[in-house]
Amino acid sequence: MAKPKKRFVCTACGGASTQWSGQCSDCSEWNTLQEDAGGNVTPFSAKHDLSSGGSKLSMTPLNTQVVMPERLKTGIGELDTVLGGGIVHGSATLLGGEPGIGKSTLLIQTVAQLARAGNKVAYVSGEESDNQVRLRAQRLGLADAPVELASGSSVRDILTTMTELRPEVLIVDSIQTVHSDQIEGAPGTVSQVRACSNELIGFAKKTGTALILVGHVTKDGNIAGPRVLEHMVDTVLSFEGDRSHQFRMLRAVKNRFGGTDEIGVFSMGEKGLEEVTNPSSLFLTERDQAVSGSVVFPALEGTRPVLVEIQALVVRLQSGATPRRSVVGWDNNRLSMVLAVLESRYGLSFSNAEVYLAVSGGYRINDPGADLAVAMALVSALADQPVPNETIAFGEISLSGEIRSIAHMGLRLKEAAKLGFTKAVTPRGIAEPPKGIRVEAHQRMNNMIDDVVKKAG
Repeated sequence: MAKPKKRFVCTACGGASTQWSGQCSDCSEWNTLQEDAGGNVTPFSAKHDLSSGGSKLSMTPLNTQVVMPERLKTGIGELDTVLGGGIVHGSATLLGGEPGIGKSTLLIQTVAQLARAGNKVAYVSGEESDNQVRLRAQRLGLADAPVELASGSSVRDILTTMTELRPEVLIVDSIQTVHSDQIEGAPGTVSQVRACSNELIGFAKKTGTALILVGHVTKDGNIAGPRVLEHMVDTVLSFEGDRSHQFRMLRAVKNRFGGTDEIGVFSMGEKGLEEVTNPSSLFLTERDQAVSGSVVFPALEGTRPVLVEIQALVVRLQSGATPRRSVVGWDNNRLSMVLAVLESRYGLSFSNAEVYLAVSGGYRINDPGADLAVAMALVSALADQPVPNETIAFGEISLSGEIRSIAHMGLRLKEAAKLGFTKAVTPRGIAEPPKGIRVEAHQRMNNMIDDVVKKAG
């Protein structure tokens, strides 16, 4: 009997190769090839005549009326918002996050709410025993919820049990621990994760059970296993946060039944995760006294404005020392661009100074509208002149030094006015600012810089 040849599969694009190499020849990613213990698969075209033997597909017009899918409310408003209104029957959702961030806590609270509402819910743990899950439920005050609980990692056992039970929602924690006896290789390998996910998703589509899979993440923040797993599911959720802070954020990276621009904000407490209806309260530190280098920026997460504090520190060095640039919660390359604009266009020197920039509360900003707030914080720190506490700033900065408009400026101002801010430094183009807040619009940063520097002088 001929010895089966080895096959290596790229976890990023799914491309196959007969030998291992450091770089995938299909997508050019590095260190993504893993041995596929499933062996060689003969292509369908090599075994069959493609001109015959297939089943005819049922074609329908594009303008056929479609009924919106029925959703199941989880009882957790922040989670329902991210999902687009609730869990869709027959959908497959992948929840990823760092170890210890609170994925299992969120899911046990979710299934408890669903079960108390009269829904049949099953929770299968491949990482913990039944008693460990029960202890967590008792600690969270959820031990009385009628949740069907099991501990196992065989996909055949799980499917056999669920076919008889027919739950409305099935949680599998986690997909990297599930294995199939039909596939060679240890749990968590590319072939095992792909095969087990395919079986579970097929069961969900056939029976209408809403499936939620928990996925581990790598040190790069990506979900472990083949990248094709994210394409197989309907929704990919990312549970983020810094374990040194109490807040957690839930984002939809992919959602076939809703948008991907909403976030859910939670606070980790003694009784588990609590919903945060006003996220700005988490990210704004105590601001009793104005401090140089501190500016508030109204970020936008989907349709929800979140006010965060940007802090900057500029330290002058002796000649000859190499200055350091340290950024927490923002893009380091964008900081370099803002510093270059301030030096080249406005003559402010940062070349002999160390620059530290941080977003308070562990929040991470991806909004280009934070450019102006960062520039104000840097100028304030350089001149050692505080920006008034009741001031916010937003706007995108071009390489020419122009301040450009950003999306939903009125919505950001409205949230700032509601929280008591009275002044906003913004780009031009705001028609009617909300009552209670004065808008100071600029086309370039000259006036803003002069205002801060003159006050310092």
